[in-house]
Amino acid sequence: MNSTLATEPTEKVASKPLLETWGKNERMRHIPPLGWIIEKLDIDLRRRIDKLIAAIGSPPSGEAADIELRAICRSIDRLADAAKFSRATNHAPSEIGARITWSINHAVSSLGSLDANLFGRRYPFQTLERSKGEALYGTLLVVINHVHRLTTLARAADPNVDERLLEGLVVLQEPLREQRMA
Repeated sequence: MNSTLATEPTEKVASKPLLETWGKNERMRHIPPLGWIIEKLDIDLRRRIDKLIAAIGSPPSGEAADIELRAICRSIDRLADAAKFSRATNHAPSEIGARITWSINHAVSSLGSLDANLFGRRYPFQTLERSKGEALYGTLLVVINHVHRLTTLARAADPNVDERLLEGLVVLQEPLREQRMA
């Protein structure tokens, strides 16, 4: 007589662990890599902000430009705070152009302290937490939005600001010859 019941499995099924690990979870497709975020802030946005500040004028020409520059500075500070839980120990400069440069440097160093391998991966479901990558990317989008608003204000102050923003976009490796080709 067979002692096994019909409901009992006859073979042992290989069991998977029920808990997820952060390093083995898939990357979230809507979050860009950490290197791209650092490059976007450090190179693209820094260059654009510097040119916009030069177009508006060293002391901002108007209350709206001053408000937008302070909003850019606050949004960059929030980006640094989202990347790192500790705040900066030294004080930022009071002049707005130097403060924005200081804030970008602080944010880049905070972003650089993150683990690029774990950044952008989904947190394990059992932690019931959102990924840090989503919050960081959201704060970067806020910075980009404020820069676009400042661009609109700079166009009103200097109509040729777009030419300066686009210069250096295309660099020829081999310049054209001075003689005519045909």
